[in-house]
Amino acid sequence: MVITEVADKGTRKAFLNVARIIYKNDNHWICPLDIDVEAVFDPKKNNFHQFGKATRWVLRANDGELIGRVAAFINEKKAYNYEQPTGGMGFFECINDEKAAFLLFDTAKNWLRQNGMEAMDGPINFGENDTFWGLLVEGFSPPSYGMNYNPPYYKTFFEDYGFKTQYEQITNDIDAHKPFPERFEKIARWVSQKPGYEFRHLRAKEIDQFAKDFIEIYNDGWKDFENFVPISYKTILESFQKMKAIMDENLIWFAYVNGEPASFVIILPDANEMIKPLKGKLNLWGKLQFVYRRWRGVKRMRGVVMGTKQKFQHHGLESALFTKVKDYALPLKQYDVLELSWVGDFNDKMVALHYAMGATFAHKHATMRYIFDKT
Repeated sequence: MVITEVADKGTRKAFLNVARIIYKNDNHWICPLDIDVEAVFDPKKNNFHQFGKATRWVLRANDGELIGRVAAFINEKKAYNYEQPTGGMGFFECINDEKAAFLLFDTAKNWLRQNGMEAMDGPINFGENDTFWGLLVEGFSPPSYGMNYNPPYYKTFFEDYGFKTQYEQITNDIDAHKPFPERFEKIARWVSQKPGYEFRHLRAKEIDQFAKDFIEIYNDGWKDFENFVPISYKTILESFQKMKAIMDENLIWFAYVNGEPASFVIILPDANEMIKPLKGKLNLWGKLQFVYRRWRGVKRMRGVVMGTKQKFQHHGLESALFTKVKDYALPLKQYDVLELSWVGDFNDKMVALHYAMGATFAHKHATMRYIFDKT
């Protein structure tokens, strides 16, 4: 086997093609856009390069056939928040061959060790955890946009190599055609009518202000979670600008208490329904297909992220926000499913909220860690 660092056009193309080879007979897999994957490794498009670095490799069999890939990265803002300096590995794909898989893991580990790291988390992204993050361990059905999908045998590779699960992210589904349970609906309506409470959906022409409100809420609401690093305005504005191509303003809601930004929920139409036939290629024909599918509408929504300032976390704002979404989506009779993504198994409040809304289990992803020197 021969492993090669990605350093030119040919190896970049090979890196993208590995996934197409691995999943060529898997109808559940939806090829991510090549431009989305490449953007992660482009310092001009991913501002995480300002405080970190990343590299990647492709693996070939002795006959030259592509059989695997992996990436490694260091986020200087997070690496030293742990007992051991910890880097990341991700974009792992491999044929069902343990030796090949372990060679890819070793390559990422050795690069990280050479750069001062003593552990690695994976599979993760060199960016926020709303895309390309986590190992799928339950619920092997078609993924929504940005969600990792992989064969079941990857879990054995990670565990046998020595990775240990740090936490799991749960994804649940809600039937978009059904009203919320009566008790949930009653509480949410009461909250939405309280004096001083205001609810606004995002407006694209005011996206800069909504981005500022998002940061104020998010950085306050999540600040006490372990190893939390505040999100910058530049990072969020980049994310909001990217959302413009697919977002429906009426699915993104913010709550304000006496004028103060207090809570939000970001829900997007599932772009995977738009990009599935493109096979990763957003050329002219791909763009035309994307625009047509966007105009025609999709059947799934994805709840990407939500947050509430700490002092408002027991006010029922989240419930009220979801009723605003439901009031818009239910009469449309367009959407079949609302997917609620990325709730950590440590976040009891959000898990409880999901089930209060009548959600059912869909997927489980694991974020895992490998410590280089166990002693």
